[in-house]
Amino acid sequence: MGRTLMIGSCEPFSGKSAFILGIARNLISKNKNIRFGKPLATSLDMEVGSNVLPSPLIDDDVRFVGTTLGLKDYQLIPSINLLNASIADERLAKSQLDVGKGFQQLRKQLQEPFDGITILEAAGSLHEGLLYGLSLPQMARELDAQVLIVQSWQDSCSVDSLLAAKNQLGEHLKGIVLNAVNPDEIDNLRRTVLPSLMQLGIEVFGVMPRSPLLRSVTVGELVRRLEAKVLCSSERLELLVETLSIGAMNVNSAMEFFRKRRNMAVVTGADRTDIQLAALEASTQCLILTGVSEPLPQLVNRAEELEVPLLKVDHDTLSTVEVIEHAFGHVRLNETVKATYAFRIVQEHCDLARIYRSLELS
Repeated sequence: MGRTLMIGSCEPFSGKSAFILGIARNLISKNKNIRFGKPLATSLDMEVGSNVLPSPLIDDDVRFVGTTLGLKDYQLIPSINLLNASIADERLAKSQLDVGKGFQQLRKQLQEPFDGITILEAAGSLHEGLLYGLSLPQMARELDAQVLIVQSWQDSCSVDSLLAAKNQLGEHLKGIVLNAVNPDEIDNLRRTVLPSLMQLGIEVFGVMPRSPLLRSVTVGELVRRLEAKVLCSSERLELLVETLSIGAMNVNSAMEFFRKRRNMAVVTGADRTDIQLAALEASTQCLILTGVSEPLPQLVNRAEELEVPLLKVDHDTLSTVEVIEHAFGHVRLNETVKATYAFRIVQEHCDLARIYRSLELS
């Protein structure tokens, strides 16, 4: 079945999909034949309350990568199962505890003739998928696969997770890529941390900076998460929000603050028309109104003129802010502009030649 490369992480939303897009496109540019899949689907549009899985079971992220890279259907590997609470409950209730069965299904799929490189994306952490027999360590051992870990870097405490991965994966772990690093800290990280990681037996193939674009969320996703009412510009919900601002200060301070921000969502009380109008004149992707008051007609008209979506929510300001903050960096990579940026950031900040030599893909 050719060579198998697994991309994993120690925690969810570490940037695996962005890295996969970058390395897969580079391999394709070198005339390598690839196929891609997620043995355990984690992103799938399903009807609420339904446990009936489509066949073939193609994860939404896999479809996006396939469409972006121009892969054929036979190059998209169906998932074995879906990782969600209701299906896990069902497996436990029916005593479906044969964890080897899931892997046997995966092995059968991968035994189909394929002359090229198989890229598999593991679930969000090292332990996710154990109930299905599809955790990263299980699959790496059974497939004798090479593994790269993409790890979000917080501080030196992040090394604990990397050491745990090394202990569990052993010789299958070929190296890591650090992601979401504060750009101001990259040089110091290279000087002080990377040599120590090498001494610990962990090879670092890249250090990718934190990207507001890759962490951004669409206005439409905020509408869904907030259950918001769209008062105008509903055709502009594809706009990307990179930052969050709270309009709770006086209007002069707000105008000065808004000028320093870009591509922001502004949350403010529905009765703060002065703040709302000031926000519309700045780099605002959407205006989110809280409280019981209704916006003035002149505000709605101005938002329509500027094509800025105006949202009304039932939550209070604090709850609204919490929902939005959790959305940043916790959404799927499913916009073309993000994919284009992912190509560039992987190419510029990862030593792909060294990765290929380590994986014997040259």
